[in-house]
Order: sequence, then C-alpha cells, then structure tokens
Amino acid sequence: MKLEDIVMLLGGLALFLYGMQVMCRGLEVAAGDRLRSILEKLTSRRWMGVLVGAGITAIIQSSSATTVMVVGFVNSGLMTLGQAVGVIMGANVGTTVTGLLIALDIGMIAPLFAFLGVAIIMVSKKQRTICIAEIMAGLGILFIGMDMMSSAMSPLRDYPPFVNMLSSFSNPLLGILAGAAFTALVQSSSASIGILQALAFSGVIGLDNAVYVLFGQNIGTCITAVIASMGASRAAKRTTLIHLMFNSIGTVIFTFICIFTPFISLVQNLVPGDVPGQIAATHIIFNIVTTIILFPFGNLLAEATCRILPESSGSEHSSVSVVDEHGFGSTAIFIRQLRNQLVEMYALAQANVQLSFEALLKQDHNLLEQVTEQEDKIDRFNADIIRRIGKASMNEMSEQDSETLNRMLVLSSNIERIGDHAMNMAEYLVPLEKHNVSLDKITETELTNLKELAAKALSSIDIANSEQKEEHLKLVTTLETESDVLSTDYRKAQIQRLRSGDSDPELSILYSEMLTDVERMLDHTLNIAEAVYA
Repeated sequence: MKLEDIVMLLGGLALFLYGMQVMCRGLEVAAGDRLRSILEKLTSRRWMGVLVGAGITAIIQSSSATTVMVVGFVNSGLMTLGQAVGVIMGANVGTTVTGLLIALDIGMIAPLFAFLGVAIIMVSKKQRTICIAEIMAGLGILFIGMDMMSSAMSPLRDYPPFVNMLSSFSNPLLGILAGAAFTALVQSSSASIGILQALAFSGVIGLDNAVYVLFGQNIGTCITAVIASMGASRAAKRTTLIHLMFNSIGTVIFTFICIFTPFISLVQNLVPGDVPGQIAATHIIFNIVTTIILFPFGNLLAEATCRILPESSGSEHSSVSVVDEHGFGSTAIFIRQLRNQLVEMYALAQANVQLSFEALLKQDHNLLEQVTEQEDKIDRFNADIIRRIGKASMNEMSEQDSETLNRMLVLSSNIERIGDHAMNMAEYLVPLEKHNVSLDKITETELTNLKELAAKALSSIDIANSEQKEEHLKLVTTLETESDVLSTDYRKAQIQRLRSGDSDPELSILYSEMLTDVERMLDHTLNIAEAVYA
C-alpha cells in the first residue's frame, strides 16, 4: 500500500465523518429545541420511539449521535428511561440505512448531491432551506469519502499479511473484538461498517470473515455513549447500559446462529456475488431481528439496568452536559438545563423577598444573614447563565431558539434585580438599629400588605410553564399597578404622620426607600411575566 493510498484512505475517512457532522448540524439547527416537544409527543409509546429513533438516525447516518442525544435527554429529564429504550432500538435499525446506500452504490450521484446542497446554501437566505441543503450536501460528501476509501484499499487485496489478518476474523471472538475495537476508535459504526464494505468492494474480504467483525462493530458503537454518560445522572448511565445490553445480546444470538445454522450461506444466496450488499443485508437482519426479539422485553431491560445500577445517595439528575456544544440534540438539552437553572434561581429570589420582609418586621439578623447567603447564590446563577448563553450564541441555531435564549437572558437579569432589591430591604435593618428606630404598628401593617402582594405576584409566574398566558400576565399586571397605588398612598400617609409628629424622621426616609425597592421588585416581576407569557 503506497503512501498516496494511505493519504487517500485518511482523506476519505475525514470526508465520511465530516459529511455525517454536516448532516447532523443541519438537522440540529432545523429542529433545535423543538426536538423536545417532538420526542415528548412521539415517544410515549415504545413502538413510536422505535420509529423516531430509526428516522432520526437514518437522516443523520449516526446511531452514536442519536444515542448520545438520548443519554443527554435522559440526563436532563427531557426523556424517561422507558422512552429511551424504544429510541435506542430504533437507532440501531436506522443506522443500517448507511450500509444499504453504500451497497446500492449511489457514489455515482454523490457529487451531484454535494453540488446541489452547496449551491442551495450559497444562494438561499431561508434558514430552513439552508438546513435541508446541509443535510443533502453532507450526504454527498459522505459518499464521496466512501468512494475514496474504497479506491485507497484496493491494493490491500494483494498484500498477504493483511489478507492473512482478515482471514483470522473467521474466528468469532477475534472478529467481534476487532470490530468493537475499531469502531470504538473511530467512534462511528457507520464509518467502520463503511470501511468494512469498502474492503469488500475491493475484493479483500468476504462475508464469512466480515460477519463477526460486523457484530463487534455494533458493540463498539456503544463506546461513544459510554464516554458521554461519564459524570451524568444514574438514569443516563442506565440508558447507555441498555444500548450496550441490546447490541451485546444481539451479538450473542447471531454468533450462535452463524455457528450452528447456514445463516451466512443463506445471505450469500440472497445477495449473490455482492459482498457489500451481503454485509448490508446482514446488518439490517441483525438489527431488525434483535429489535423484534427484545422489543417485548423493553421493560425488563430497563428493570435490569436499575438493578445493575441502583439509586445512589446523590441527586438523580445531573447538571453536567453529556454532549458537546455542537452535538446533535445539544440545543434542546442546553435550553432545558438553562430553564432548570432559572427555576432554581427564581425560587431563591422568591424566598429572599419574603425573608427580607420578615427580617425587617422581626428585626432578625439571622434572617439577614440567610438573605445575604442566598443573594450570593442568585448572583452566581446569573453570572453562569449569562456566560453560557454568551457562549451558545456564537453557535449556529434557529431563530426560534435564539429568541428563547434572549428571553432567558431577560429572565435571569430581572430575577437578579429582584434579589438585589430584596437584599436592600433586609439591609434596612442595619440603619434602623444604628439610629435606634423601630417600626411603628401602621408601618408594620403596610409592609405586611406589600409582602403579601409581592408573594402573590411572584407565585403567579411559573418559569417552566408558559400556559394560560393571558390569565397570568393580566394578574401580574394588576398586582404591579396595585403596588404602585399602595406605595403612593403609603408615602402620603407617612408624610402626614411625620408632619403630625407621630413618626420618626429617620424612619420616614428609610421607609420611602423601602417603598421604592418594593415598586422595583414588582416592576421586575412584571418584566418576568412578559418574558414568560408574552
């Protein structure tokens, strides 16, 4: 094998993998966070999950990408373990499309796909059209790379050491180990199976030697998801284990079938004289039959993983992202993680508003310390959310997802400002004690009224749910207007008490500032309601 053949082989593999990445990116931008609603609607039944998994994988030509997406969704709470079983089964079926297309030898029209895709990308201004064109261009690039690999490996059929090595793969154990190791290395079963078919195109390997390598490749493709689940939740690890169990059980079943039945001869007769086609047919039969066999036992697979990986003492859901920022499904996962952070941040702000009023009314320094501690957490949340959104904004995404991130930025900013005003309220305790001033009964009553109004406004908003938009937005708007009216009335009443000598001048100054903080709290609460429900 000459140097130029090695260079062509590496270049072909690079184009193959890049083509998959381009297709994946096109679908990712087109679907984005809508993947969440699609999966919620279509995976409630396992057979629908199988179809969804097969469809997505057939489009992006990568079961690894689909499985990593599923692991990420389970980790983020977007999908249950039961839903994941069906999608993983479907992903194994969908990945057979790559081998089928290679066997059909559509390489002749691959350059046309690439040309049309690139041409549409260059002239179109519609994002959805560009995404579809990226999928088309990626498919073309993938098969151009496939042709390059096939041509580069043609000389290997006359290289005795390589031929002898391949002949050893007729041993089931060696073949399975070789297939698993190589697929784990390139982290793509589609790419490794494509290389196996390229060897077959070149006349280097036959089905009798390739079949066990093929089974091992199905196990090796699980490695990507295993790596992705490291540091993730228990449920995400179980999802990965289901994928590994599925392919391992299938490999055991078909290894025995090949050893004790004339299965290989049957496939050779089914697709005579076409080894790449025989490999594709075996791959299709392997995954479809394994899915049919294991489909009724989906719940048992899930239960088995729960016993192998029982609940830990830690939190069930991890905030660790199990896909990279460009991975398929990463937008939906990223948005879900941000939403979870905002919900937690908002709960802290709600609690601090109530604690700040309590600190003043009870003149309790312990409550002031609690407010200070939680305010620090709110600030850290805000800084992290701004940083993550800023980083994500540099990536390509749909207009809808971009608008979602902008709204989340608005939410984070306004929640942080509510926390600031709550902190201000609690800190009025210090000058009150410094000047030896106590709240009078009327001021206590008025602050209690404002406390209840603020609590009602804040509890009227559900950050994670934008349903019943008009009802909730109208309620918060009404409460914000009411707070303005009450603040005006309370200021006037305080001035009257000051003039009549019934109120301390220092208290009047501080109380006016307190009312301003309450007004600002409600202003920011309205901004949040508009961002969620408008």
